[in-house]
Amino acid sequence: MAWFRKDRRPRTSRERLEIPADVWEKCEECGHVDIREQFARSLEVCPNCGHHRRIEASDYIALLTDDGSWAPLDENLRSVDALRFENYRDRLGAAIKKASSADAVHTGVATLDRLEVHLGVMDFKFMGGSMGSVVGEKIARLTLRSLKAKVPLIIVSASGGARMQEGVLSLMQLAKTSVVIAQLKDHGIPFISILTNPTTGGVSASYAMQGDVIIAEPGAVVGFAGPRVIKQTIGQDLPEGFQTAEFLLEHGMIDAVVPRSRLASTCARMLRLLQGMPASEGDIAS
Repeated sequence: MAWFRKDRRPRTSRERLEIPADVWEKCEECGHVDIREQFARSLEVCPNCGHHRRIEASDYIALLTDDGSWAPLDENLRSVDALRFENYRDRLGAAIKKASSADAVHTGVATLDRLEVHLGVMDFKFMGGSMGSVVGEKIARLTLRSLKAKVPLIIVSASGGARMQEGVLSLMQLAKTSVVIAQLKDHGIPFISILTNPTTGGVSASYAMQGDVIIAEPGAVVGFAGPRVIKQTIGQDLPEGFQTAEFLLEHGMIDAVVPRSRLASTCARMLRLLQGMPASEGDIAS
């Protein structure tokens, strides 16, 4: 009686699928786990909490320029060990190898939504985006090109501050970059400064906070000194999150906190506004 008897069939072996560990990514802020491709599609922004992870300088260049329009400038400028600082030559060599770039900033010309721009993007992988003499020189040269060509300037900052291995040579870059940035304002040439995590030290004390429009990514740490140093200096307790982009926006230090996915469209819209140009169809739609 087949109704009361269970036919035993030989089991076929199932192949066990092994999922590589590097397929998954975990958000450092909320602990959300998702496939790496999902983080990549969202520009390294956590799909759960919106935490903006750090991305490469090349990613910002791709994000803020039209396809095929990027033309780099001054790629051969390299830092030298003028002060003979201990191990600085070795650290420079290691940084060049790690970041695959000559120094901590990339500069070039491009178009953004068909608008001609001069763009500088700091590279945090190169010694923490520290500002040495080459960074200051490249920023100054880029700014002077903007001045001469009457083309808007955009700088994306990501830096721990001045490069201590170059001493006063590094500190002088604050003055040099500030002077040339001031010339843009005198001639009515727009400068948009984008602050990413982190933007601190000498960079925040110079060109990063001198934009006609200052934009920050959500959650970006922006400030000069660390909280402990500030507390010891002023002898007062500090508000929670006082160095975040949101706190600075609330207190009027920056103009907007803009998600990474909207950086390009926001910059294009601001550039058209600052230059008295009509809005594009995309601006009207948004």
